[in-house]
Amino acid sequence: MKWALDRDSKSLSISDDISFDQFERFAEPLAQALDCRVIERHWGADRHQWLLEFEGTLLQLHYEFYGDICWLSVERDDDFEVLEYLATLLELP
Repeated sequence: MKWALDRDSKSLSISDDISFDQFERFAEPLAQALDCRVIERHWGADRHQWLLEFEGTLLQLHYEFYGDICWLSVERDDDFEVLEYLATLLELP
C-alpha cells in the first residue's frame, strides 16, 4: 500500500488494489487497522463515501471508481495532524 499526504487538500491518498464492487473488503480492514469507527456508509454509481471517527475526529473515506482514487480527508486544518498520525500506522507491517 502506498500513501501520500496533502496539507492543502487536508487529505491522505491511498493507493492499493481496490475493487469498487468489493470496497468493503478493503475499507473494513483499513478502518480496523487505523482504529477508526465506521459511522455511515454511502455509495453511488461510481463512488463510495464513508464517515469514520478516530478519537473524536471525523474523517471521510472516499473512493472514486473512474479515477481509481481512494483518500481520507478532514474538514478542519487543525485535524490534519490526525491524518499525519494515521499515515504512520499505514507504515507498519
